[in-house]
Amino acid sequence: MNHFGRLFQVSIFGESHGNAVGIVVDGVKPGIPLTEEDFISDLQRRKSGGLGTTPRVEADEVLIESGVFNGYTTGAPILLRFTNNNTRSKDYTNLVNQPRPSHADYTAHVKYNGYNDYRGGGHFSGRITLGIVSAGVIAKKMLKGVSFETKISNLNGEKDPSKFQDILVETVKNKDSIGGIINIKATGVPMGLGEPYFDSLESTISHLMFSIGGVKGIEFGLGFDGVSLKGSQFNDEIIDENGTTRTNNAGGICGGISNGNPIEVKVFVKPTASIGLPQQTYNFRDKKVSELVIEGRHDAAIILRAMVVCEAALAIALCDSYLVNNAYKK
Repeated sequence: MNHFGRLFQVSIFGESHGNAVGIVVDGVKPGIPLTEEDFISDLQRRKSGGLGTTPRVEADEVLIESGVFNGYTTGAPILLRFTNNNTRSKDYTNLVNQPRPSHADYTAHVKYNGYNDYRGGGHFSGRITLGIVSAGVIAKKMLKGVSFETKISNLNGEKDPSKFQDILVETVKNKDSIGGIINIKATGVPMGLGEPYFDSLESTISHLMFSIGGVKGIEFGLGFDGVSLKGSQFNDEIIDENGTTRTNNAGGICGGISNGNPIEVKVFVKPTASIGLPQQTYNFRDKKVSELVIEGRHDAAIILRAMVVCEAALAIALCDSYLVNNAYKK
């Protein structure tokens, strides 16, 4: 449900226009230096206000409610909370009868018998990812020696970064939205992380990635581009006693277990569901298809802010697998 992890556990909570959003992180070892300042860098990467992002700007200041004392983790569960202040709930009243296309409005209404908080997407809002980013900050601290590199490799079908700005300008101007592909590389990941079959490293990483709203696809290493290769071309030849491979087509994972090479993941984030253009969709009050104009403040390219969220999800998955792997060691 709203919980993930075996030893590094996270429980997410909150709604977009509720009092607060946040996350509880359990399984954090004691003695790790941790203050509010440690979260600033990654939270700034997720923050709105730039071209292609929502005009809704929140302080996004983390409140550490428990699990930290005198600047160090205590070993108790860590509660991280963010208050909501800049809300406009009236912008969403028309969505009760006429849910947005490709959004969770309708499915959430059906699943929760109409009791769901629909304001700003409620529990399905991208604002809830503040908790994922925050848990990722702690996971990175647990993963000593592991570094992350994250970038957009494809925006609306364009692979040339020099053209991204023009694409964003045109999309905002047209009141539409776009998606793209995020590339994440984790270097320094220990060998041996991941359990065969149901808890393979690909499985746990994918589980978390698909928990992020808007993520619709994931690839490891060469991914689907490997369809045209033969085994003699795709195989990663081992070239030294440390397991280093000449290529990394498998993305650093073999048999569901990390092989010591960089973990390389590609994630497809779809165009934001909420757009400013009029759309034709079913009106349950009038019992007919009619025009819907979505009010509120939305991202034209949620992928811009999703980069750090996906990076955090990878860190959480690696941290949990790291703790499970170490539990087997003497």
